[in-house]
Amino acid sequence: MKTIGIIPARYASTRFPGKPLHPIAGKPLLQHVVERCRQARALAEVIVATDDERIATVARAFGRVELTRPDHPSGTDRVAEVARRCACDAVVNIQGDEPLLEPSVIDAVVAALENAGMSTAATPLRDPAEYDDPNAVKVVVSASGRALYFSRRTIPFLREAAARPVSEQMGGFPFLKHLGIYGYQRDVLLRLVDLPMSALERAERLEQLRALENDVPIAVVQVPHDSVGVDTLEDARRVERWLLGSAPGASA
Repeated sequence: MKTIGIIPARYASTRFPGKPLHPIAGKPLLQHVVERCRQARALAEVIVATDDERIATVARAFGRVELTRPDHPSGTDRVAEVARRCACDAVVNIQGDEPLLEPSVIDAVVAALENAGMSTAATPLRDPAEYDDPNAVKVVVSASGRALYFSRRTIPFLREAAARPVSEQMGGFPFLKHLGIYGYQRDVLLRLVDLPMSALERAERLEQLRALENDVPIAVVQVPHDSVGVDTLEDARRVERWLLGSAPGASA
C-alpha cells in the first residue's frame, strides 16, 4: 500500500499570521514538521499543500510542494485536492503546526488503514485543565477500537461520579483525547469531501463526525504521545526551548 503524507499549510491565521514560516530553533516551523514526517517508515512521500506562494517558496527548499485553490473550507479539502492528482493508495493528513510530532504515531495510523477506510489517534487524557476544555476533543471507542463518537464535551458522562472533583473522575475512567491526525484510504477521502456537511459535524464543528454519520468506520489507535501544537507565539517559544534543550550537547 503506497501511502503519502500531506501537510496542509496556510498563511492566514487569526491568532498567528504566517505561522508555518515562523522560525523555531533556526528552521521554519513547517520544516520541523516535514522532517518529523520523513522519519516515519510508512510514508512513501511527504507533500506540503498550500495556496500561498510565500509558503511554497520556502518549502520548496526542503521538500515537495503542491499549490492548491485558495477557497478550500478546510485542510482536509486541501489535502483531497492534492490526493486527486497523486498516484497513491492511502493518505495521511498531518497538521502543519506540530513540530514535535512522533513519527511512530504516523506509522500507527497508517497500519490501522489495513483494516479500515479511515484512521486516527488518541492518547490518555492526563491534564485536568483539558477535562472541560472544548479545544481538547474527546473520543470514545468500541471494544474493537473503532470510534463511537467524538465530542468537545467530556465523554462519557460519569453519572455516579459527576459531583466529584475532576481529578477523581479522571482517575476513575480512562478518558481519551483525540489527536488531530487522520489516515484515509484514498477513495474514502475523495468520497467524504464530496459529501455535504453533516448535522453532527455542524453542531460540534468536528469534520470527522461526517464520516461517522455516513457510516465510515474510523479505527482509533491509542498512543502514549500527546500532540504539541503551536497556536501562539508563546507556544512557538516553548517548543523552541524544548528543542534546544533536548538537542545533543545542549543543557537541559
